[in-house]
Amino acid sequence: MWDNQDTLEVTGISANGVNVNICIYAFKSTQSREEENILSIHNDWRENRPAQDEPPSALPPGTSAPDFTLHSTPDQSVSLSDFRGQPVILAFYPADWSPVCGDQMALYNEVLPEFRRFNAELIGISVDGVWCHAAFAKDRNLHFPLLADFEPKGTVAKRYGVYRRPDGTSERALFVLDAQGIIRWSYVSPVGINPGADGILTALEALKTEETSQ
Repeated sequence: MWDNQDTLEVTGISANGVNVNICIYAFKSTQSREEENILSIHNDWRENRPAQDEPPSALPPGTSAPDFTLHSTPDQSVSLSDFRGQPVILAFYPADWSPVCGDQMALYNEVLPEFRRFNAELIGISVDGVWCHAAFAKDRNLHFPLLADFEPKGTVAKRYGVYRRPDGTSERALFVLDAQGIIRWSYVSPVGINPGADGILTALEALKTEETSQ
């Protein structure tokens, strides 16, 4: 990289030699920073890339819903398989206490009787911890379980293809499963918009009509 003239100047004792030595030191320092930046970019890419078994988008209708077990309280867990034999609504949302999430969960709490008219179980899921869920549910007087997809963070959201890696939260995503655990309807809303309950009720009504006709 350096020619003989540079080498002689570095080993000399002249003022020029000192100046060259300083230049070489500065170049090496700059090169080190560049290497650190490259390493940082590589680490960010490795941490944020999807896992090999992680779907690139929300699981579509017709897919078997991945089973999971998550904490609903510090000492209690809920498994999706616990509800086999009845329709299930999975409501992924970004975070407790955010205005849109609060309004969305409060709305679902109000229409619980409508969901239960179809014998459907509603489950809320976010990456918040159980204590945060407990305080949020108490404040909003929620009467359905909130599950903590907390650690490893977002594992269930990733399996359903609804993990927002740049934000470290889940998408605002809805899934309606039939009694056999098959996804019959899924929807990902813009994160800042409350998707409401109409899509859920329409999917449940379609399930009931299908079952009646069989």
